[in-house]
Parts: sequence; structure tokens; C-alpha cells
Amino acid sequence: MPNNSPAPAGGPRDTVDLPSGPTGPSPQDPSAACRAANVRPAGAAPSPAPSPKRADPIDPNPSPALRAPASAPDPGTPRGYRAVFAVREFRAVFAAHMLSLLGVVVSELALTVLVYDLTGSPLLSALTFALGFLPYLVGGTLFAGVADRYPARRVLVTCDLICAGCVAVMVLPGTPVGGLLALRCLVASVSPVFTGTRMAALTDILGEGDLYVLGRSLLRIVSQSALLIGFGVGGVLLAAVSARGAITITVGTFLSSAALLRFGTRNRPARSARDGGGALLGDSLAGARTVLADRRIRALMLLFWLPTMFVVAPEALAAPYADEIGVGPAALGLLMCAMPVGHIGAELYVGAALSPRLRSRIVLPVAAVGLLPLVLYGFRPGMVLSVVALVLAGVGAAYVIGLDQWFVDAVPEQLRGRAMTLLTAGLMTVQGIGMALAGLAAEFVPVHQAVAGAAVIGTVCTLVLVREVRSTQPVHGHRTEVRDGAGQHMTSG
Repeated sequence: MPNNSPAPAGGPRDTVDLPSGPTGPSPQDPSAACRAANVRPAGAAPSPAPSPKRADPIDPNPSPALRAPASAPDPGTPRGYRAVFAVREFRAVFAAHMLSLLGVVVSELALTVLVYDLTGSPLLSALTFALGFLPYLVGGTLFAGVADRYPARRVLVTCDLICAGCVAVMVLPGTPVGGLLALRCLVASVSPVFTGTRMAALTDILGEGDLYVLGRSLLRIVSQSALLIGFGVGGVLLAAVSARGAITITVGTFLSSAALLRFGTRNRPARSARDGGGALLGDSLAGARTVLADRRIRALMLLFWLPTMFVVAPEALAAPYADEIGVGPAALGLLMCAMPVGHIGAELYVGAALSPRLRSRIVLPVAAVGLLPLVLYGFRPGMVLSVVALVLAGVGAAYVIGLDQWFVDAVPEQLRGRAMTLLTAGLMTVQGIGMALAGLAAEFVPVHQAVAGAAVIGTVCTLVLVREVRSTQPVHGHRTEVRDGAGQHMTSG
């Protein structure tokens, strides 16, 4: 199932900690230090253990470590990315994420080949790939309420099973082309719900602090890496088996992901007390209105979206740009890989080498200048300088690590699933819009000017947005209220 991340890449999933039962606290559960002060008054009794009569009990306390007082960190405790992998639940989520991403990338490639084989139409083949973007806004807006009103594990497993079922129908010989496209739309509509639910569930698994930020970083890195290796794996697979055979293999990846999430994560209660009451559509739209009405949350969400919309221009125009500067297919592949390489390298460095305070301090400066390397396209540089510009633009996405912390701090827990589903849907939608606008601009001006123009316009828009984000920051990191039609408390990153 496609996974979404706050970067020009797509794929959906994350969660963690093997169910060890309602007995004592887990030494690897990091959420105690992050939430102990907010869970219950000091001295309150712990939640009762779930009834042994239930075969699949919902853990009433998502983090058993909350029952124990926070202690000083052990000098031997793993830090950084190693600390994230020390959490058993996260390892299950990480593995499920890789499996589902591989399934998504391979199925997308195989399905475009299958549609072309059946129709001989380049338009329908391209439309098959484009349908991975279009339904995100619809699914993320109309079904966002699912992420908060039902237990996260149930939502994640159900989404995986829906995707497996859709892919299984795709491989049936009698499925018409229209049915293939409709199933593709259904998978894409489910994706933002899955990704938003997973993002929110990570705060239960890893806490709301640095481990959450690093966990999100790792999942983003996997998504970017999928762009580099997924299509290569798919191409090799299609050389060995038919398009239907390749799609059949992805059924197994979705089912394996569902099994990892079902048996590798705890069954936590729903975030919303409604638990299925009321109309889902109304709940989803009301949640979206509440999230977007808050000035601080809205500004942070736009800071995820706007730079992403403009940074996709060189990728959308890579083929015509390669033709414009007179380079071949091998150079085109290098142009496509350069930005993900820069993003992965920067994300690993910022996550491993910088402290949470430093990650927070670089958010606005890096976001403000992140698109500027693409201005170099305006001078119609050669291959080498173009690759350098793309790598640097990828490095500019490193601001998202600190922004993740700001966002999770700003969104109230009961709205977190809907907010993150909306964030995911918006990210995929603005990428599609950005690609379309870049292509439209290239119809009227040379390709290199279209890319440089996107960089200039995007930088101006981002500078305005940076000013708005700065104006909504709480003073000295204390909780303050920043209201614009909503009544949430905002917390600084």
C-alpha cells in the first residue's frame, strides 16, 4: 500500500513493540518519560489489566512503562537510531513498512505494464500510474475519521487486507481494464488513512519526543530508498515473470505486512471516545475543519506542503530537461536519483549527529533556502552542476525532521490521527499539482527556466510561510494558545 512521507516520495506505514501482555513495564518503551506527567495525577492507581476472557484485549494503558516513575537514563542505553530499533514494536512496523512499500512499487510498475499489454494505449498506461496520486485528497479528507475512532492496529491490518484483496482481484484474468483502474483508485484511497494512522500510532509506540522524530525519519528514508531500488527490483522481476505474476507476489507482501502489524504491535484503544458513533464523513470533515482552523497547525502543515509542491519540478521535467541538454537515458537515471540521494544523506546526518535542540533550530532557516539550489537551472548548467543542484535540493528536505516534532507537539492527541491523515493526503496531492504545473509552465518557457522559476516562486512563498510559523511559535517553549477559530493548546518544538 502506498506510503506517504513528508518528502517527494510515496508509500504508507509504521508501528512497534511485541505484545508482552499486561504485566510489568517494558524497559524498551520510551513513552514514559514523554507522557508520565500528563497521564494521571500522582498516586493514581494504574488501569486494571484487561480481562483474560477476551481473546484479543485492548490494552487500556498504551504504555505500561507509564506505571513506573521516570528514572535517569542509563549511560549504556542505546541512543539515536539504535534506540529506535531497540523498541520491539517499531521493528515490526519497520519491517511491515518495507514489505508494503516494495509491494506498492512493484505493483504500480507491473500494473502499468499489464494495462499497456491489454490496451496498447500509452495514455491508459500513464493514467494507471497517475491514479496513485489523485485519490489521496478524497480518501484523506473523507475517511480521516477512521484513524481516531477505531483502534490503530485494527485500522492498519484492515487497510493491508483491503490492499491484498484488491491486488488479488487485479490478477484474475477476467478483470477488465476499467476494473483494474478502479481497484488502483481504491488502494490509493486507503493509503492516506493507513499512513496517518501509522504516524499517530508511532507516538504511542515511541513517545512524543526524539524517538518519534527518529522513527519517522527512518520510515522516510525507506520511502526515498524505495524510489532508488524499487523500480529496479520491479524491472528485474518483470524480466523473469509476467506482469500478473509480479502483481501476485505483492499479495504476499501485503499479507505479510498485515501479519507483522497484527502480531507485532499492541492493541491500543481508539483515540476518540466516539468509537464508531455518528457519521464517519461528518466526523472526518469536522476534524479537518478543526485542524485547519488552528493557526499554528495550519502554518506547520503548509510548511510541509509548499516546499514539496515546488521541489518536484525538476523530477517532473527530468526527461525533457535531459533532452534539452543533450544527455542520454543513463544521465536521465542519474538526474532522477540525485535528489533522493541528497535527502537520504541529509536525513541520516541530521538524525544521527544533531541534538533535538539543533534540529529544531535549523527548521526555518533550512526551509527558507532549501529550494535555492534549483535556481542554478536558470543558467542551463551541464550535467554535473545539475546533479549538484538536485543533491543540494534533496539536502534541503532535512528541515522536516525538526518539523515533525513541532507538528506532533501542536496537534491535540484526540485529533492526531485525522491531522496526520490530512497531512499525508495533502503531501501527495500537492506533489501531483506541482508536477502538473511544472509541465504546464514548460509548454510556454524552456524547461530549465520552468525549473528555476519554480525555485524562485517556491522560495518567496516559503519565506512568507516561515514568517507565519515564527509568529505562532510559543515563547520560551511553554504551552500557549494560538487561536484562529479553534481552541487547542499549542506546544513549541
